[in-house]
This record gives sequence, C-alpha cells and structure tokens, in this order.
Amino acid sequence: MRPVYSYPTLLGDVDLKVSAVTVDGYPLPYSMVSNTEHAVALHESGRTAWETARLELKAALPDREISEGEWTEVACLAVLTEKATNARTAQPLVPGNSGTWTGTLEMSRSRYARRASLSLIVTATVNGVPGRVIGGTEQDWFIDVTASKPTRQRDVDIVDEDFRDGPEWLREFKDSPWIVDTSGDVPRVYLNTTAVEGLVDILNGSAGSAEERLVRDLAASQIAQDAWTAMFHSAVSGLEVDEDGTPVMPDGWRESVLRTMLPDVIPDRQPADALYEIARRRVDGIGWSEIQTRIQYAAGRRSQLTRKFTTAVRSAHQKGE
Repeated sequence: MRPVYSYPTLLGDVDLKVSAVTVDGYPLPYSMVSNTEHAVALHESGRTAWETARLELKAALPDREISEGEWTEVACLAVLTEKATNARTAQPLVPGNSGTWTGTLEMSRSRYARRASLSLIVTATVNGVPGRVIGGTEQDWFIDVTASKPTRQRDVDIVDEDFRDGPEWLREFKDSPWIVDTSGDVPRVYLNTTAVEGLVDILNGSAGSAEERLVRDLAASQIAQDAWTAMFHSAVSGLEVDEDGTPVMPDGWRESVLRTMLPDVIPDRQPADALYEIARRRVDGIGWSEIQTRIQYAAGRRSQLTRKFTTAVRSAHQKGE
C-alpha cells in the first residue's frame, strides 16, 4: 500500500534490482540472486568466513515524471537494515540515462547476523522543504546471511525482548530462552535477553571463539526446530474445509510450511492426500501420536540439528584428545 503525503509524490513505479554481488571480491553465483523473489542468499557463497559483500544496484525511476514534477534536488538512496542487530547502511545512487540510477552498497558481515531488508527511497525538495520522501520501492529485497537459496518465504520475525519487563503476556515465560508465536500474520521468535546471560549477544554475533560459534550454531538450530514444529501445528490446527469436507491448503507462510514438511510427515503422498491424512488423524486421534514423531523428524531436518550436533561432538572429541 502506498503511503499518503500532503505534498506531490511520484505516481510511477520505482524499481530496484541487485544486478551483481561479490563476496570479498569473488562473484556470487547468479543462482543465489533472484530478481523474481527479490532475494539474495549469502550462506553458501563459497567462503565460510567472508567479511564484505558488495551489492551492485540498479534503480529505475519514472524519468519523465522526475523531470516535470514539482520538486528539485532529487536524490535516490538505497538503505539496508536489520532488526536483529539494529544495523543500518545507506548508499546514495548516481543518476544515469532514461531514469536509471546506479550504485554499490557494501555490506559488512560483522554488522549483520541474519536477514537484512534492502529498500530504495527517493527524496527531493518540495515546496521549499528539502529531504521530503516522494517515492520508493513497494517491495523490499531480502539479503539473507544464513540462507542457501534466494527466497522470500522465510518471513519469520526475530525479536530481542526482555521477558521480565517486556509485554505482559511474555512475563510468565521469563525463564524461557525463547518463545515462538504463530498467532499473527507472520510467525515471530522472541529471544529472551535476560534468561541466559550472553546468549542473545552470541546469537546476534558473527565471530567469537570456537566455543561461541558452536553455541550459536546449536542454539540457532534448536530455535529453528522449535519454530518449524510450532508453525506446522499452527498451520494444521486452522485448516478450512470445502463443501465435501476436504481440507483446503492454506495460503501464505502456512502453505509454505506444509508443502515443505508434509513429504517427511506423510511420505509418498501428494500434498492434497497428505493434508487429508493429517486432518483425519488429528480429528479421530488414530495415529496422531505417530504423526508427532514424524513432525519432530521433519522439523529436525529443516533445522539441520543432526549436522550441528555432529560438528559439536567432533569438536569436543578433538579437544579431549
């Protein structure tokens, strides 16, 4: 939805593309940059301990409207932000021909922990007031440090919160290191900043000792498993049915979760048949306990918990020798 301003703004579309990415000077494969999904995946860039990613940006503005509008000193700014670390990087773009603006934004690995949003803001002097926003992109890009595939569907908010002094509903969970909330339109993981001293700092960090990296990997995988489990149960608990009583596949993140996990929960079935089987077992209770085991297995696969534990155990054995 476009915001409404009390002064003239751009009517035409403002588009932003990431035309290329390099990681410590090495080109990122095109398969990890998706203009369709508006996403960049940096996890398997070929370098496990990279320092700087350079994003080559290309923006398209409605050129005729820019030149004929009631404004001056038009500027175009790319902004990279992340909620988890409160990091922010801004880069002005340079105008070219036919409404094209270009620039390079540098993303420091030490400042970004998980998933950053990349937006474009167009400002100008309007009615004598400088710096007024006259336009911008309607859909942000996601620059994902932890993802191996460039996809938007991750859409899980991660919020640092003090459960003791934060929202009232969280206070009864003050001893929990994290809580998964699937009641809203977007699933949200609340990280408790006071339950385990230093844990949130380790999770939000990117460097540290070998022990800290192991804690980070194990905690992140456990959080992911809890989130996948909670999201699956939320998705199947609110299934709607058609006139024949057949469960209907939900939309949004619930559809993505079900399509991702159903092949492991109900193997060798088409999604529609697997969803029907889930709904049937949930209602009559027959075989529902078995389903819980398979949900745990499916969530564990998604979170790569076995691999992270294998790395931790090998590290422990090597230090004990």
